[in-house]
Amino acid sequence: MVKHNSADRAAKKGKSPADFWAEYEQNTGEKVVARSLGQYVSGWDEFDNPPGNPMWGLIIATSGGFRFHHFPQTNWFTALARIGSLDDPPREKTIFIPAGRIVSAVLHKETKWYKKIFSADVPRLVIRYRDEAGGERELLLYADLQSDGIAEALTM
Repeated sequence: MVKHNSADRAAKKGKSPADFWAEYEQNTGEKVVARSLGQYVSGWDEFDNPPGNPMWGLIIATSGGFRFHHFPQTNWFTALARIGSLDDPPREKTIFIPAGRIVSAVLHKETKWYKKIFSADVPRLVIRYRDEAGGERELLLYADLQSDGIAEALTM
């Protein structure tokens, strides 16, 4: 499994990571407070039927709330499968939860060094939020090991 970070994508398009984030802030109108790479697991209806590939993206805490931004991923196998297909090409997907609807955010991460050696658990970001109908829901994402500060930024 190969993961690419936003800096890699930005460099391929001729942008520096700083340019990418400045443009992202301009497009959303929100200040990026904390960010990480992660994988969607569950809790957002529109994302619950992925086409078979893990859904990787950027986990972003902004001044306006929480965002998970998935960029389309293709590999040689999915590209071959699409030849002659009438399906639409993969497109970007975004989860946005406004700050006022976030109930809590917790990053579950092993902190003891000896357990890190023997444990395969990746950090899990759990965000409890209120949906549009007012019901409480839970969003679960696997987070990159360098995801410190995300949960704290969402609960400020």
